[in-house]
Amino acid sequence: MPNEASVNEKGYEALRERLRRLQVLGSVSGLLGWDEQVNLPEGAGEQRAAQAELLAELQHAAATDAGLGAAITGCEQALAAGGLDADARVVVLAARRDFDRVTKLPSELVAEKARLSSEGYHVWAAARKARDFSAFAPVLEKHLALARREAALLGFGDRPYDLAIDRHDPGLTAAQIGGLFVELRAGLVPLARRIGVRVAAAKARGEGPVAMRGFDVTAQQRVVRAVTARLGFDYKRGRLDVSLHPFCEGSGDDVRLTTRFNADDPLDALYSSIHEAGHGLYEQGLPLAHAGTALGLAAGMAVHESQSRLWENQVARSQAFWSWLEPMMRAEFPNELSGVSGVALHAAANAVEPGGLIRVDADEVHYNLHILLRFELERRLFAGTLKVADLPGAWDELSEEMLGRRPAHAGEGVLQDVHWSGGAFGYFPSYTLGNMIAAQLWTAARRALPGLEGEFARGEFGGLLGWLRTEVHAHGRREDAFELTKRVTGETLGPKALLAYLEERYGN
Repeated sequence: MPNEASVNEKGYEALRERLRRLQVLGSVSGLLGWDEQVNLPEGAGEQRAAQAELLAELQHAAATDAGLGAAITGCEQALAAGGLDADARVVVLAARRDFDRVTKLPSELVAEKARLSSEGYHVWAAARKARDFSAFAPVLEKHLALARREAALLGFGDRPYDLAIDRHDPGLTAAQIGGLFVELRAGLVPLARRIGVRVAAAKARGEGPVAMRGFDVTAQQRVVRAVTARLGFDYKRGRLDVSLHPFCEGSGDDVRLTTRFNADDPLDALYSSIHEAGHGLYEQGLPLAHAGTALGLAAGMAVHESQSRLWENQVARSQAFWSWLEPMMRAEFPNELSGVSGVALHAAANAVEPGGLIRVDADEVHYNLHILLRFELERRLFAGTLKVADLPGAWDELSEEMLGRRPAHAGEGVLQDVHWSGGAFGYFPSYTLGNMIAAQLWTAARRALPGLEGEFARGEFGGLLGWLRTEVHAHGRREDAFELTKRVTGETLGPKALLAYLEERYGN
């Protein structure tokens, strides 16, 4: 007769297997989403929406299956009796949280969200091209209504924006983030203005970033693939393609990166690719043995963004990185860079442009102001103090207040980001939280790994990646963003390190 320990282990393995099957279904859904933005024929949008809707229904059925609920209950009883370890506790508690939530959502709501997200992407892309917010507004209205309905069903009826945030960063709230952003803004605005005055003076003297024109796209593709592979992205378990808006999709042995190329802006593809590769490195570093469970999932999007922003900014904009990259760039673009000095090339990678209106093109100094703008608008939308119809005007006003300029049209204003087309409210704060975490991780890594920048100059990035694997990736979702940051860096999550980093790199 089997003993109690073996029964508990079998029950836990049964739970893990169910969670792995859910993860597989989710990966299929993600692959459909990737294909929609990379390969889908122009006329296939309606069929893809139907496919996404059906798959969402299948996922919901599997996630609400009574057998899964029974497996969770059995493991909870084993935990109460002391029969499972601490790792199992993390998995079981997260599984219970997810199961209790998803069982409160009717399948028709889940299917409707999936269809709207698919349809919404195509409506957004067309509206952005036409610079016509009114064409996209109905999609946004529907997403907000679904988000509020979901919040009411899950017990967040009086604070729906907290649920939106929690979906991306479990445990975090708008109040917590708002407090951090107030502190950040107090230090960032005067710093950005001081640097802006210096930049304006330099322009008046005829100085400024070197213009880059006519960079062959095929050569750019070779560079970004070589760079991202050197950073550690495993192309045997991933790939790089082109999309309208760069993103990363997938996990484990199948991670898809996308970027975009512009012959007159080679740094756009370079940094977009490095950013997405940072996400990919995190996904490839999560423990495969725990796929589908909390131990095999990212700690949240703030931590995810910390990985992408760390590689993109602290590493890839450094002088050491460029001393390694410059020979490769000159070999691929001998004519285009013939009159550009190494100093000018590095300066172009760190150019500060006050008044820039496009978030993904923003320099490090001003980037977080773009996020503060979006966070404020999302809070107003969910609080009901801002109507969707009034969103473009509110965007333009905040843009003038925070960035110093009003957009000329909706394409460089309210329609520039893809996120709202899929109802991804609450995601934007993750970028700035990620920048904060990245700065703290960078400080801790430099302390733990003396000579790090010397390694970058030699094209050696395994030391930093190994440290991140050990300190961040291997822990899955054992901790939230605050707990992880405190454990790894010894400091509470906050803007101090980010402001110090920006001062060090750009203040002088």
